[in-house]
Formats: sequence, C-alpha cells, structure tokens
Amino acid sequence: METLGLLLEGFSVALTLQNLLWALVGVTLGTVVGILPGIGPALTVALLLPVTFHLDPTGSMIMFAGIYYGGMYGGSTTSILLNTPGESASMITALEGYQMARQGRGGAALATAAIGSFVAGTLATIALTFIAPLMIRVALAFGPAEYFALMLVAFTAVTSLLGSSAVRGLTSLCFGLALGLVGIDLQTGQARYTLGMLEMLDGIDVVIVAVGLFAVGEAFYAASRLGRDEVEVIPLRGSIWMTREEWRRSWKPWLRGALLGFPMGTLPAGGAELPTFLSYALERRLSKQKDQFGKGAIEGVAGPEAANNAAAAGVLVPLLTLGLPTSATAAIMLAAFQQFGLQPGPLLFANAPDLVWGLIASLYIGNAMLLVLNLPLVGLWVRLLTIPRPLLYAGIMVFATLGTYSLNHSVVDLATLYLIGLVGFLMRRFDFPVAPAVIGLILGPLAEQQLRRALAISQGDYTIFVTRPISAALLAVAAVALLGPLVARLIIRRRAAGAGAAVSAGQ
Repeated sequence: METLGLLLEGFSVALTLQNLLWALVGVTLGTVVGILPGIGPALTVALLLPVTFHLDPTGSMIMFAGIYYGGMYGGSTTSILLNTPGESASMITALEGYQMARQGRGGAALATAAIGSFVAGTLATIALTFIAPLMIRVALAFGPAEYFALMLVAFTAVTSLLGSSAVRGLTSLCFGLALGLVGIDLQTGQARYTLGMLEMLDGIDVVIVAVGLFAVGEAFYAASRLGRDEVEVIPLRGSIWMTREEWRRSWKPWLRGALLGFPMGTLPAGGAELPTFLSYALERRLSKQKDQFGKGAIEGVAGPEAANNAAAAGVLVPLLTLGLPTSATAAIMLAAFQQFGLQPGPLLFANAPDLVWGLIASLYIGNAMLLVLNLPLVGLWVRLLTIPRPLLYAGIMVFATLGTYSLNHSVVDLATLYLIGLVGFLMRRFDFPVAPAVIGLILGPLAEQQLRRALAISQGDYTIFVTRPISAALLAVAAVALLGPLVARLIIRRRAAGAGAAVSAGQ
C-alpha cells in the first residue's frame, strides 16, 4: 500500500501539463530515432544532455525515459520495412517482420510489434514499481566493499557481452577508465593527467565523451559508409490491422516475451539484445507452425518485440536502485542524473521521491502515448526513412557542436569533442563496443573512491572483499562473467577438435 501511495504521488507529478509535454516530446523523439537507422536512444540522450543542463531535472529525466521507451518501439518499423534495425535490440525482429512486409503483411507486423510493446512495457513497468522498493532494502546493506564488487560485475559483464570479443570490450573499458582518471584526485587534491591545462582540472565532462563517441563518431562512420548501404523500403500494402487469427497467435508470445525480458533486463549483463534472441528461439520451439519461421511467422515478431520493451523497463531497476547502468542508454541516463547533482541508488528514493516516482509514473503514460503514436501515424513514420543521410548526419554534427560549446563556451571542449569523436569513429570502424567506454568513464571514479574507502576501513587489508558475503558473491559473479565465455570457447574448440580427430580416425 505504501508503494501504491508513492505511485499515486508520482502520477500527480507526471500528470502536470509541463511533464506531460516532456513525456510527449520524449516518446516522439524516441520513435523517430528508433526508426532512423544508426541513430539510437543513447545517441539522442547524449545529444540532448547539454541542452537540458539548465532545465528541470524531473522533466528532463521523464523526457529521457520517453526517448528510451520510444526508441524500443520505433526500431521495429525499420526492421520490418527496411530489414535494417534502427536499434540493436530490434535485430531479431527483422528476420520475420521483413518477410511479412514482402508478403503484404507489413501492417500486421507493425501492429503486433506496437501492441506487444505496449502490453509488455506496461507489465514490466508494474514489476518495476513493486520490485524497486525491494531492491532498495538490499542496497542499504551495501558498504564500500560491496559497491566496489558490484561495479566490477558491471565492468566484466558489459565487456564480455557487448562487442565481438571480450578483448575489444576490455580495451574499450580501459579507454573509459583512463579518461576518468583525468582531473584532480579527490583524495589527495593532486592534478592527474591534465597536461598542464587548467580546463582539465575538473576532468573530462561525461557529456563531451558521450556526445563525441555516440554522435560525432557515428556521423564520421556514416560519412565513411555513404553510398555503400543503400537499401529498399518495402511500401505498406493492405490493412494496418491484425486478423483474428493473428491476434490468437500473438497474445501468448506477448506475455512470454514480457516474462523473459524484464528479469534479464535487471541483470548486470542486461540490455535487450539477449532476451529478444531467447524469445525468438522459444517461440520457434513452441509454435505449431514451425515451417513458417523464416518465411514470415508473426510469433517471431510478437515475442521479441515484447521482450525488447520489457527489458527496457528492467534496465531501469539496477539504474535507479543501485546506480548501475547495464546498457549504453542507461549509462547516458546515469550521466544525466549526475549532471543534475543526483546519484542513483537507495538514497535517491529518499532524497528525490518526486523525481523517482514521477519518472516511474511517466512510463505508464508514455506507453499509452506510444501506442497512439505508432499505430495511426505509421505512414508518417515510414516517410522518415526517405530523409537523405548526409542532411541527417550534418544536422547531428551541428547540434553536437553547438550543444558542447554551450556547456562552458570553451574551445578546449570542442577540440576534446572532435578528438574523442575520431576515437569513436575508429571504434565503430574496427568493431570495438562504445558502451564499455562510457560506463568506464562514469563508474571508474566511483569504483576508485569505493575501493579506497573499503581499504581505509580495513586498514589496508584486501581480504575485506572476500570475507564479506555479499562482496565475495559479487566478485564470484564478476569472475564467471569474465572467464565464463573464455571457458565455453575452449570447451567448444576441444570438442570440435575431438570430433575432427574421430572423423579422421574413421577414414
């Protein structure tokens, strides 16, 4: 009942005219960026960070959450009509959705994606409402040792599961950690790695790094690929609604997708990519029309899209209760909290209840807005796919430059922006994941601070990390996340070698 009371107070915040407007702006922008290939919610939030620096924190966070949810919705449109995911979590939707569009069933594919997203998003937001307070009780038992171990879990999980290899993920993470060391050491007051520049004493602004890696780096990469990735947009034909048979085949995948997506989104190795793949595999296994998979099975759209949006709500659980980002967009949102002088975690619910519960309440409202935006206006969204790429990315570069300069009116900031943007381009070009770098920059200084606090409490005794049960368990999870994929690859190689040897012996 206490949670319901807090949620009602949150609705009183979210339903003000100003915050409703921010929610509408957020979900609309999110839908647009989800539809446009190569522009995801992380890039959009990063671009808007400088603009919202002087705005109301509650309204800004409501808008950012709307962009996050909207990006999950909008990514399905590009996957279905263009066979090019607008957002990485929509990759699996392209398998069946594009085939449905080629058969003239694109409207039904878009409808099941939108309705499934609404159903799963609402169920996951309900789960977020009641699970977040329980997570706070657990988080209150955390001390410096536990927080340091938790951040190690975030580092290892993100670097192991994002990108094509753990080595690339770790390299990206180390780049972010190195950037986090620049500035004044909070413990000793000594300047570190500032190159004698006064502008660097406060460190490299997270906003500059986020905009550089996501916006400028992406624009450089798109420019380098100009003319190589031209694809055909499948026009919408026939009804944009679902038949009774399609409804019957979709509602169970919606529920199963929600049940898969939310808990996986809450994990330190969360995000929406893995649950969408698992949902697709589950629907293919349970379907009575297995022969239709790969040829336009509606279950292959309904389940993954539901899992996608449920995972988006799940990602907000560790972000709000522990200050732990488990995706690129969550990392940028954490930077947004810090921009307003707020640190997500258990104390955030006590220090800023209006913001937290207003944000959670806005998710219910944003879900309803997205359903209204996505179904009737689908024809309008499809036209966005015809925007020339040079104009689109030129606009992004102008917006990134003006936004960054507005922070401190510093030429050094602009030089840093384009230097980091060049690094971001090289990371995209050579398939290094960007998210670990941002997470390393944001969590690195916090991890260093918690490590020093833990060692100060234990008088330099490192066994404090393994003698405290929660800390020891988290370190074990970090070890599994880091070494698990390596061990699995070794086992697969040995089995393959053994099978090859057996074949050779048989011949």
